[in-house]
Parts: sequence; C-alpha cells; structure tokens
Amino acid sequence: FNGLAWLFLGVPTSSSLLYKEEFEKMKEKAPENFRLDFAVSREQKNEKGEKMYIQTRMAEYANELWELLKKDNTYVYMCGLRGMEKGIDDIMVSLAANDGIDWLDYKKQLKKSEQWNVEVY
Repeated sequence: FNGLAWLFLGVPTSSSLLYKEEFEKMKEKAPENFRLDFAVSREQKNEKGEKMYIQTRMAEYANELWELLKKDNTYVYMCGLRGMEKGIDDIMVSLAANDGIDWLDYKKQLKKSEQWNVEVY
C-alpha cells in the first residue's frame, strides 16, 4: 500500500510485547509506510520522568498526529484498557483549539465517518 500505518503498542514490560520482531521487520521493509512506537510503562520514562504510557508516547508526536487527524484518509483504531482514551483526548483538546476546533465535536465527526474507532474494556 502507499499509505502510512502507524502502530503505537503499549505494554507493562518488554517481555509482553507481542509480534515485536514481526513489526520491526515490517518497519525495516517499508519505513515510509510503517511506523512503530512502543510504550513500556514499567521500563520507560518520558523526559519528565513519568511512566511511558500510550498517551505519553503519543504526546511526543502530538503535532504530527494532529496534522494526520485533519486528513480525510486517516483512520484511528484504538483498543485497550478503558480510560486510555482520556489521555489521548487530553492531548488533542489543546491541539484542536490551536486551530479553532472543538476536539469533542471533531471527534464525533470522525466517529460518524468511521475514522475514529475505539474498543476499550
């Protein structure tokens, strides 16, 4: 494919990373089309010394992610523990506001167009 697939995978310990080698091979094979970022909460910290959760890792790329979310051909599939989506919303609220956009309304539009898909448990 010609697009970009960007996987953010979060786990408590690196021994819990599923398909790590396979994903890394995909990244090697198609670096322009496949990006991979891990968030290992019990082993990694951000520059503030906080645990590295998915939302913490995504915050490092916040502006780039926001630019992608403004495109009609961007699709988000998020799954994991209930509550993780709040951290991502927190990142997007201020980025959207910088463009004069209300994030919660915009997210509703993304959901309606099936571009924002969340499965939490």
